[in-house]
Order: sequence, then C-alpha cells, then structure tokens
Amino acid sequence: MLWSEYWAEAKYMNESHLLSTPLVFHPIYSQLDLPFKHRFPIEKYQAIYDRLISLGVPKAQFYQPDALTPSQLKRVYSPDYVNGLTQGVLDPKAMRRIGFPWSEQLIQRSLTAVAGTVMTSTLALEQGKALNLTGGYHHAFANFGAGFCLFNDLYLAALNMLQASAINKVLIFDCDVHQGDGTAKLASNNPKVFTVSLHGEKNFPHRKQVSDLDFPLAKGTTDDEYLTVVERALHQAFSTVQPDAVIYDAGVDIHVNDDLGHLHISTPGVYARDCMVFDACSKQGVPVAAVIGGGYQRDISALVDVHLQLYRAAGVVA
Repeated sequence: MLWSEYWAEAKYMNESHLLSTPLVFHPIYSQLDLPFKHRFPIEKYQAIYDRLISLGVPKAQFYQPDALTPSQLKRVYSPDYVNGLTQGVLDPKAMRRIGFPWSEQLIQRSLTAVAGTVMTSTLALEQGKALNLTGGYHHAFANFGAGFCLFNDLYLAALNMLQASAINKVLIFDCDVHQGDGTAKLASNNPKVFTVSLHGEKNFPHRKQVSDLDFPLAKGTTDDEYLTVVERALHQAFSTVQPDAVIYDAGVDIHVNDDLGHLHISTPGVYARDCMVFDACSKQGVPVAAVIGGGYQRDISALVDVHLQLYRAAGVVA
C-alpha cells in the first residue's frame, strides 16, 4: 500500500479524539522564513490554531502529522522533479514559478503540510469528517510546482482514500478562487477521481486546465449569485458521480477583502458555502476531508476570522 509505512508510524494522541471532529496541525505549517513583504501569509496557520485554542478547542483534538518522504512522493510524481526540488537543485526558473526561495525549511514544511492532508483524509474515513489547518496545494502538477504549491496534497489524499475497500470514487470539490489546475491535470486520466472547480474566470492561472466540472465566476460576483453556483455545482457533482468520499478545498480568497480574489463574497457568504458543502456530504452519507485553501489578506487577524468559518460550519466552534 502506498502509505502503509506512513500510517504504521502515526500515533493517535488519546481516545478523546473519538468524541470530536479530528483536526490536523503541526507548528511547522507556519515555520518558513520568507523575504520581507512576501505575498504568502505564512503566519496564518499558527494563528488559526491559536484562535481555535482560545475558543476552547482542546489540544487533544489535534493530530500531528509526520513528514512524507521523497520516496513516497516519487511513486506518484516525477522522480526528477521530486529529487530536484528536495535536493535544492531545481532550475531557478522552476523555483520562481513556485514563488518561494528554496530552503531546507521549505522542503520540510511542505512535506509535513502534504502529509497533514493525507492524514486528514484517513481520519475523515474513520470518523466521517476531518479538517487540516493547511492544505489546498492544487497548482502543483506531476512534474512542476506553481503558485506557492510544491506537491499536490489533494490528489495524494484522493489516492489515499481510494485504498480503502469501500471507496471507489472520490470527489475533489475545490472552492479556492484560483482554478485547481494541477489537480485537474493529475486526475484527468484517473476515472476514480472526479474534480470540480469553482474559480475566478479572469484570475490565476491564466491557462486553465479542464476539470470534470468547471464553474468560472466573473469578477465582482456577490453572495447570492455565488451560493447559487455552489448549490448547482454540488447537485451536479453528487448526481453525476455519486462519490464515496469528498475532499473539500475551502479557499477563502473569494472574500471581498482578499487581495488576490476579485470576488465580493462576504464572511457570512463564506460560512454559508461551507455549511452547504458539509450539509451535502452529510445528506449523502459520505465522509469529507477539508483543507483551508487560499486566503491572502495581509491583516492576519482578519484573515483568520474568514478561515474560521470552516470550523464553525463543521461544528468545531460556535
């Protein structure tokens, strides 16, 4: 099995996990030294954890992943790309496309973040629902990275879910404002992984891939129009594919105050969207693994407020 050695080493903290929605977090998610005023809000992951703790979520509810190994990634992704990236010898142009300066810290952080989404997918199968405090690296392809994404965690998590005997089809429902182009391409020849992307029509990436279902959104889209599209997308996806499990990318770069989103979705609109996804999964009786996706407000506290809607919708906090 692809991840058997990884799961053999995973240690669950205590039995209280069984009483609540599993949350996956590692401090390394926010441990990356970036140039001054870099566009990526690396602090937000620790800030989400701190906010959840302050709201009364017990530390025992969190699982901590161990980093995946390059050899595990090479079973799915280009060995040349994995070697070049992890060993620090990737072409400088390829690193610029990713958007981060190379460092050993970057590699360890990425391997752990990706592992967190894989762990989240297993916990979702076990307990019906699980949330990672990072994830959504959907611009990574088999042989290159882009848009702050080194390795595509969503596709890895889908493959992990498919190893369970009861799972024959996984739906990746991507609501990040940027199209899940890497995910669409990776899954294009895998009939067991069904990809849906709701994204800004005139936003990055400029060259779109073809998901199983794409819902391009005009600049300035507001709550009512957006939630109508979400409802239609969920209906089409579930009726078309009848998935056995769902991976949900709950990107909040759709928010009206996001620097990179260009949509006009309010905080209540984000909450309503997240509730719709969880409700649809619940009604269909399928497990759901959620990741937080993109969000690029420079005000980290305000950004956390928006990301927190996912945890409210999941019933983690009131």
